[in-house]
Amino acid sequence: MEKTAHIFEYKTLALTLAGLLVMTGVTVGAACIDLGWVNVWIALTIASIKASLVLVVFMHMKFEGRALRWSFLSTVCFLAVMIGFTFWDVAFR
Repeated sequence: MEKTAHIFEYKTLALTLAGLLVMTGVTVGAACIDLGWVNVWIALTIASIKASLVLVVFMHMKFEGRALRWSFLSTVCFLAVMIGFTFWDVAFR
């Protein structure tokens, strides 16, 4: 089986890094503004987008097989359900 290198252009890597830095700034800015219960959802959304960028670009998930992609997606879905249960529990105490 032949192995091929998964090489992204420097432009793609630089744009991804810039996007991560901008989203980090947005996260810090959102933490300084009190929006009540929405702050948690904003932080989780930004963190999920950042994690997805890192996974796809820097960890080369884009080039992996179907089994590994489904494994990742099922893990994310399970995590979303567990976080949802936690929010549900806290909301209705």
